[in-house]
Amino acid sequence: MTFRTPGFGRRLGTGRTRLLLPVLVALAVLLVAFLVFTSIWTNLLWYRSLGYSSVYTTELWAKSLLFLGSGALMAVVVGANVVVAYRLRPAYRPLSVEQQGLERYRAVVDPRRRLIAGGLLGMLALLTGSSVAGQWPVFLAFLNRTSFGVKDPQFGKDVSFYVFTYPFLRLVLGVVFATVILSILAAVIVHYLYGGLRLQGPGDKASPPTRAHLSVLVGVFVLLKAFAYWFDRYGLAQSERGVVTGASYTDVNALLPAKTILSVIALICAVLFFSNLLRRGMMMPGVGFTLLVLSAVLVGGVYPLLIQQFQVKPDELAKERKFIERNIAFTRKAYGVENVKPESYGATPTTDEKQLSGQAKQLETDGVRLLDPNVVGEAFQRLQQGRDFYKFPDALDVDRYKVDGKTVDSIVALREITGAPATQRSWVKDRMVYTHGYGFVSAYGDRVEAEGNPSFLTKDMPVATDSKIGIKQPQIYFGERSQDYSVVGGKGQEELDYPDDKSVGGQKYTSYTGKRGIAIDSFFNKLLYATKFQDKNLLLSGAIKPGAKILYDRAPRQMVKKAAPWLTIDGDPYPAVVDGKIMWIIDGYTTSAGFPYSEKMSLGDATRDTITDTRTAVAKQTNDRINYMRNSVKATVDAYDGTVKLYEWDQSDPVLKTWRKVFKNTVEPKSEIDKVPGLKEHFRYPLDLFKVQRRILAKYHVTQPDPFFNGEGFWSVPEDPSNKGNTQPPYYQQVRMPGGGDPQFSLTSVFTPRKRGNLAAFMAADTSSDPARIRLLELPRNSLLDGPELVQGKFATDTKVQDQLLSLKQSGTNLVNGNLLTLPFGGGIMYIEPVYAKVSGGTGQQPYPSLRKVMVSYSGRIAAANTLSEALAEIFKPTGATPPPKQGDKPPQQNTQLTPEVQKAITELQTAVTDYEKAQREGNYPEMGKAWDRIKKARDALATAQAAPTTKPTGTPTPSPSATPTN
Repeated sequence: MTFRTPGFGRRLGTGRTRLLLPVLVALAVLLVAFLVFTSIWTNLLWYRSLGYSSVYTTELWAKSLLFLGSGALMAVVVGANVVVAYRLRPAYRPLSVEQQGLERYRAVVDPRRRLIAGGLLGMLALLTGSSVAGQWPVFLAFLNRTSFGVKDPQFGKDVSFYVFTYPFLRLVLGVVFATVILSILAAVIVHYLYGGLRLQGPGDKASPPTRAHLSVLVGVFVLLKAFAYWFDRYGLAQSERGVVTGASYTDVNALLPAKTILSVIALICAVLFFSNLLRRGMMMPGVGFTLLVLSAVLVGGVYPLLIQQFQVKPDELAKERKFIERNIAFTRKAYGVENVKPESYGATPTTDEKQLSGQAKQLETDGVRLLDPNVVGEAFQRLQQGRDFYKFPDALDVDRYKVDGKTVDSIVALREITGAPATQRSWVKDRMVYTHGYGFVSAYGDRVEAEGNPSFLTKDMPVATDSKIGIKQPQIYFGERSQDYSVVGGKGQEELDYPDDKSVGGQKYTSYTGKRGIAIDSFFNKLLYATKFQDKNLLLSGAIKPGAKILYDRAPRQMVKKAAPWLTIDGDPYPAVVDGKIMWIIDGYTTSAGFPYSEKMSLGDATRDTITDTRTAVAKQTNDRINYMRNSVKATVDAYDGTVKLYEWDQSDPVLKTWRKVFKNTVEPKSEIDKVPGLKEHFRYPLDLFKVQRRILAKYHVTQPDPFFNGEGFWSVPEDPSNKGNTQPPYYQQVRMPGGGDPQFSLTSVFTPRKRGNLAAFMAADTSSDPARIRLLELPRNSLLDGPELVQGKFATDTKVQDQLLSLKQSGTNLVNGNLLTLPFGGGIMYIEPVYAKVSGGTGQQPYPSLRKVMVSYSGRIAAANTLSEALAEIFKPTGATPPPKQGDKPPQQNTQLTPEVQKAITELQTAVTDYEKAQREGNYPEMGKAWDRIKKARDALATAQAAPTTKPTGTPTPSPSATPTN
């Protein structure tokens, strides 16, 4: 017989339930703790493998300090006010409908008030700490701030105050304000819940203790407001109220005294609130607060508006002249162009034909970069891919190498791995066999093979022994296309090096021997990384051998950003062969939005152009607003073992000096660059900085306040003539600048006057000098030199040029324009544009571009030929001479082959260009604007007509290069 105690089963079940809940909570806490530990520890291992663990620990320390400090401040202050409000609750609450309704809530809250308060305060602390921890760069920069040695003209403060101190004090003020506001809200809720504050019933609506408590809190708030008004005076140095950034006439003469007055009124108002501790009644604090609000509206809002409308507007230039001067000086200094002065150019172009012919010969000797890195990527892919699991970027890079004693422009790219072939995918192959790319491929920039294909300097797998550039280590474990992670270097592990028909199995194997990487041959590390990547194979696979390492986060930009989180990274890292090793070279910028009187801009907008909008190989910058920028760091990443080096470049940058104090021994002195043979020879002027400076110089080449105010002489960066709607990108090329000297590898761009199509200026940044020198060649205001879009339009409408291009067009062939290069030549400007033909390689083969024609324009002369030499000879041939046709040349086809729509569009474009030039000669700007609009419409109509499908026979022309985008 079995005896059961009544209710025993129910009690046992209840006990199990009560035990299960804590166990589940404990397991959840342990799981979260393990995930947090995994994230922190694997990050630390990654930084240790690169030798930058101090960066991570310093950042972690700063985040933790801010998280705990701000969270504790919020929780303690708000919690203390909740406790005070609870203890000041009235012992007796008069009976009323309101109090009877609140009694239900008190009955629920009272037994659990500590749990509820603790939970809410903990959540508040968590949210506050998480938000403030993200501001760790502001905190560390403030603690290690460095003087700029430049004082602002209004307050006499060093620029470092605005760049480092002002943002930090704003952060502190924001946290304290939020703490006080939330304390007031929490106190009001508690006082109301427990009857200290009433909305209904006879007598006072607030008990004396409640009134005193809230008066103190509001007094603290108003006191903070007094400090904020005083502190906001310094923010006027970045005001955008006037015609330019910085304190304007209205700011200095109206807002500045207004904020001082408001600060004093707020201080008096705070004293009135504090005095309520000694006397009963809210009349005086209420009067003070009302006065503060009215003053804020009248003194802080209406008065400056009246000054702006009735004093500044009627005589704006006279009132703002001094402040425009400040803005010009500080903007040019903030963006590093204070020494750039326009040089007069083009007033007396060379007219002597012999002299021009001699300069043309010299131009051929110098070498003009005809290969467009944004077009020939498909040719590299077709001719040098080797296997379908290798990939070149869409946009290649431009560098220079010394070949046979001469420096030549080179188009360069790396052959990176994309993973195992689609039909052979497996975890082992993806992660342990197909682990790296192979080979640095480069080609001459100024010449091609007979078929128009690139003339390669380095090529093939293995690297050809007769390569002009010596490469000792062609493997690429760290690249822009590297996988999430790879496991490499295990004992006996075979990693595909390159396909080799002479080897057994048709493949050559290698094994990683680099220093970098994290050991993954222990159970603990396998568990951590299996958790991190959510991949059980890392834990279970028996293919991982002793000595194996895991490589991840290995894109060059990502690596440099993690090693130097205070840097803004250029969007276009480029590979170079340095002392036989393949290195990624990356430019790093220090930026700020706090430089006083400096023009602000969106970094993303300023650096956006055809390449960033159409090519995935070039990263887009974020839309961060900046008003200070320096190329302070040159970084390198070893493509084989991932070694990251940061080198000081701008030794005078106070922002760099500040961060070198924060992260000691992470940035090497500039002198260390010379210890790496050949490295400095491959540094080039950074692309994104150049674009930002180009945007600034479009306006700030004007340094006098009167013409600046009137907008006289402002320029624009032209549209890319081959890709409408996008800004023309700058181009790297060898340039021989006026004044003599050898050609230098430079980054170049041009300007046009606003809403006009002629050329205004030529800009070049020479990378051979240190510091790099920017030169700005300004053409006369009445210059009739065509800008890029007008030149492109003339190429599209010139009958001789079109006859040359028509000879290329066959069934299945498209023409693609290359970059329209601009060069100072003969006291004028020469345009050179390569034209590529994309011919299908056959069934199943993708077409790729080959260089077939070169178009040249100089001083109204236009020619197109098979080579640059022939085109220049055509431009500068003696008057009346016609070169005999070469043997084998096809007779030129006539424009009768053009469709009626294309012919109509060409005629309209020719007419619009003629009208534009006529209005330009007469100085009739309204008519120039109308003609310019017609040119754009006709150009678009021509593009549409040429791109339209046709039912003509095989000889019918396909789209002309002006209709086919470069990118």
